[in-house]
Amino acid sequence: MLKTFTCIRCPNGCEVTIDTRSSGTSGNCCPKGAEYAREELLGPMRTIASSILVEGGDQPLVSVRLSKPIPKAQIFPVMEQIRKARVQAPVKAGAVLIANVLGLGSDVIATRSIDKE
Repeated sequence: MLKTFTCIRCPNGCEVTIDTRSSGTSGNCCPKGAEYAREELLGPMRTIASSILVEGGDQPLVSVRLSKPIPKAQIFPVMEQIRKARVQAPVKAGAVLIANVLGLGSDVIATRSIDKE
């Protein structure tokens, strides 16, 4: 069976076709496309960008992202942890706000600084 993915690893956006039996690929302009298609087939990974409530800050929210991708199936459980989180101002950009979220080896980090009120 053949499956087709649009690769997002580089600006080319190749339409990569992968044979689900042999894992052979076609249509990719570079090795990244083949790697992406295999990952999407066997274990898709995603990153998350969101925000966390800030208490006592000059802004009510701080933008956050994951330090590395997590399994696609874990997006909603990780988002639940992010929604539950509250941090106290000040918050520095790059600060780890949730370490090793759900034991997945990825940290939730602040992407901007928030000062106290």
